[in-house]
Amino acid sequence: MKSILIATALAVLTAGAVAFYPALTTVATVRHVSDPPVNIVPIAAPKIEAVFVLDTTSSMSGMIEAAKEKIWSIASTMASAQPAPEIKIGLVAFRDRGDRYVTQVIDLSEDLDSMYAALMDFRAEGGGDGPESVNQALHDAVQKISWSQDPDSYQVIFLVGDAPPHMDYQDDVKYPVTLAAARMKGIVVNTIQCGDNPATTQRWVQIAQLSQGRHFNVAQGGDAIAISTPFDTELATLSKALDDTRLYYGTEEERVEQDLKVAAADKLHSDASVESRARRASFNASAAGTRNFLGRGELVSDIADGRVDLLEIDTDELPESMRPMSAPQQQALIAEVKSKRDSLQRQITDLAKERESYIAEKIEEVGGAEESLDYKIFSAVRDQAGKKGLVYEDAPSY
Repeated sequence: MKSILIATALAVLTAGAVAFYPALTTVATVRHVSDPPVNIVPIAAPKIEAVFVLDTTSSMSGMIEAAKEKIWSIASTMASAQPAPEIKIGLVAFRDRGDRYVTQVIDLSEDLDSMYAALMDFRAEGGGDGPESVNQALHDAVQKISWSQDPDSYQVIFLVGDAPPHMDYQDDVKYPVTLAAARMKGIVVNTIQCGDNPATTQRWVQIAQLSQGRHFNVAQGGDAIAISTPFDTELATLSKALDDTRLYYGTEEERVEQDLKVAAADKLHSDASVESRARRASFNASAAGTRNFLGRGELVSDIADGRVDLLEIDTDELPESMRPMSAPQQQALIAEVKSKRDSLQRQITDLAKERESYIAEKIEEVGGAEESLDYKIFSAVRDQAGKKGLVYEDAPSY
C-alpha cells in the first residue's frame, strides 16, 4: 500500500511539473552523450560538365561569332534544369598541323567569365586544305580536361566543325580509340556539323554513334537565333553595376585568381555585344549562375551566408578599401553593399523575365525554332541530362 501511495505522489508531481515546464515533455528527444553524432549532409547539386570542341579555321568565322554570342544562352539553357545544377564549361579550339596552333585547351571551370574572355580572343584563321586535326582535338577534350569522377554528373562534348578528321597522320590517336575512352568515362559526344560536306557528314555521324551522342547539321553560320530586345541595354548596365558590388578577400595567392576574374568581367563589359552582356546577366541571375557571378572569396556573400565572421578576418586579407575602417564602419559598408546587390538582382530578374517573354513572342511570330542551333542543343541536353535526373520543362534560352 505504501509503494502505491509513493507512485501516485510521483505521478502527480510529474504532471504538475510538466504543466509548469512544458519543455520537460521533450526530454525523450534529447540525445545521450553515448549516441552516435548526427551528421547533416547537404544534398549536393547535380553537375553538368560541358566542353565545346570548336574548329577555328577560316571557314568557321560565322560559327565562331555565333558561339561568342550564344554561349551565355547555352549556359542559361543548361541552368534551367530542376534541380538547379552546378555548371562547368571548357573549350578546345583546334585547327591543323602547320597552322599557328593545333589545339588550345581551356579547362572546365565554373568561372564562365574567364572562359568567355578567352573565347573572345579566338579568330577564324588557317585551314583551307580539307581535313583538320579533329582526332587531336577530341583526344585533348577527353584526356586533357579535368573531368570529375562523379558518375552522376552529365558530362558532354559538343564537337563543332565543317571538315572531317585527318586519318593519314600516323602518330595521331584516331577518334574510335578516343571515343572508347570517352565511353569508359561516361562522356557523351554530340557532333554539330556546319555546312553539308558529305565527307564530314560520314565521320560526324559515326563519331556521334560511337559515343551515344547526336549528330546535328546546321548552316555554315550556325543557324542560331539572335534577337535583340528593348531590355538588353538596361540589363547590360545593371549587370555591370552588380559586378561592381563584389568585394573579394583572402590571401595574396587567392587575390591573383580573383583579380583575373575581375579582369575577365571588365573585358566582357568593354568588348562584348550588348546582347551578349544581357544574356550573361540573365544567366548570373539564375541559381546556377551564382557561382560565376561571385567566384571564390566574395566577402558580402560569405558573411551573409554565415561562412565567415568579419571580425575574425585578418586586416591584410580584407579588401584594401576596408582596411583603414573601424569595425562598425566595415559592418555598415557590408550591409549597404548587400542591400544594393539585392535590389540590383531583383531588377535583373524582373527584366530577364520580360526579355524572355519578348523573345518568345518574336519566335512565335517567325516559327521554325526547332531547326535552330539553340533548340538542337537544348533537345540533346534535355534528353541526355534527363538520364542523370535533371528535368527540363521550358524551351531553350535565347
